[in-house]
Amino acid sequence: MQERITLVVEPAEANTRLDIWLAGRVAGAYVAEMSRAGVQRWIKGGFVTREGMVEANPARKVRANETYDVDLPEIAATEVVAQDIPLVVVYEDKDLIVIDKPAGLTVHPGAGNPDGTLVNALLHHCGDSLSGINGEARPGIVHRIDKDTSGLLVAAKHDQAHRHLARQFARHSIHRVYNAIVKGEVAKATGRIEGNIGRHPTARIRRAVVAVGGKPAVTHYRVLERFGKVATLVECQLETGRTHQIRVHMSHLGHPLLGDPMYGNGKGLEFLGLAERQLLHAAELGFVHPSSNQEMRFESPLPADFVGVLEKLRTS
Repeated sequence: MQERITLVVEPAEANTRLDIWLAGRVAGAYVAEMSRAGVQRWIKGGFVTREGMVEANPARKVRANETYDVDLPEIAATEVVAQDIPLVVVYEDKDLIVIDKPAGLTVHPGAGNPDGTLVNALLHHCGDSLSGINGEARPGIVHRIDKDTSGLLVAAKHDQAHRHLARQFARHSIHRVYNAIVKGEVAKATGRIEGNIGRHPTARIRRAVVAVGGKPAVTHYRVLERFGKVATLVECQLETGRTHQIRVHMSHLGHPLLGDPMYGNGKGLEFLGLAERQLLHAAELGFVHPSSNQEMRFESPLPADFVGVLEKLRTS
């Protein structure tokens, strides 16, 4: 069934293009993510009205206190094939499922990864009990972690749970702690990295800390163990959740993640027999349960390849 939502323009949002404003307002609160092109299709398709009249101009500048009604398009049934891929289930109930994802498993189908993903595995495990908010390719997916990042991830089994969790992500109230091994000696025991993250100016598949534009991003880090000048084990806690945030911020600090082929060249420590992936692990995940309103907190131990690198660093 189609859902109508009503949004009011805040004074600070005035003079923003309608498509940009709308994408920012619905992403996280009603869908986990929404592209500007996707919102433009909504607007041109007549799904957005202002004062009862269809507003079909994506470039229109919104004004303070204007009210827009948005008919969220109905989600088509998923066509992704269920596959019997082993899952490490940390917790599961009628509303959600928490998975400990191994490195190397892509979260959802996309270009170059039509199947063999976490979504394919979830469809086999959960059947039809997955939310449909994120469309036919991403049932149940509230948030993502990179293919080569290991650790905890929560998926929603129905739309109400999905929206509840998505709003927590939008408010940055989700508890997320990562462990990472980075290059070099991180001098300060603790620190705060703040810098807007946007598209890299020349490498479009990469993100970067940008001076103009981008989205605000804050990462807190704490040194857990140093290995001379060679490497440092750090704990990173996300205040925001942007694409590649920890990888970008630590590289910006001058300490890219070990094994990161995109932000650290994946070179320099071959003598460790380093796994060919960024050494990043989603170790803790916490949120408010969508039905019980109870605080939930989960932890994941470091995977074997991560532990193996630590052991080699300690004995080198």
